[in-house]
Amino acid sequence: MERDYSDVSKRVLALSAGETDTVALMATMACELFHSDDRFDWVGFYRVVEPGLLKIGPYQGGHGCLVIPFDKGVCGAAARTGTTQIVPDVEAFPGHIACSGSTRSEIVLPVFAGEALIGVLDIDSDQADAFDEADRQALETLLQQVFSMAHLPEEIIA
Repeated sequence: MERDYSDVSKRVLALSAGETDTVALMATMACELFHSDDRFDWVGFYRVVEPGLLKIGPYQGGHGCLVIPFDKGVCGAAARTGTTQIVPDVEAFPGHIACSGSTRSEIVLPVFAGEALIGVLDIDSDQADAFDEADRQALETLLQQVFSMAHLPEEIIA
């Protein structure tokens, strides 16, 4: 089922216009996406804080995992490979990290500022097989638009 991301994309782009701080951009996008679609139980970012390690960033929903190594779970796979992961059944994903017992499916997208991986966008659903290619395309486009103007924190540049 194809979903229309045009309204939420317009809101996110309007709200983030001129903003360059990555955390502010993540917070705005997580909030708007979370409230835009009934499929979305949890929407948030995990930030790259050191080589091979993600830590929780801005999110909406219940508690998330605090730390995720690149070699663990769906978020780690997206960070490690730099590619979007669509998981129709989290129980079937080897090494899935269960941050919430209600999650049935997930999409995780790498987030880049320029060429640098700065984190991943994680969207969980309590519905099985909730995400498809249309979600991937729309979310990848929105991430690219929002983070194209982001300034990298000094610790990532150094």
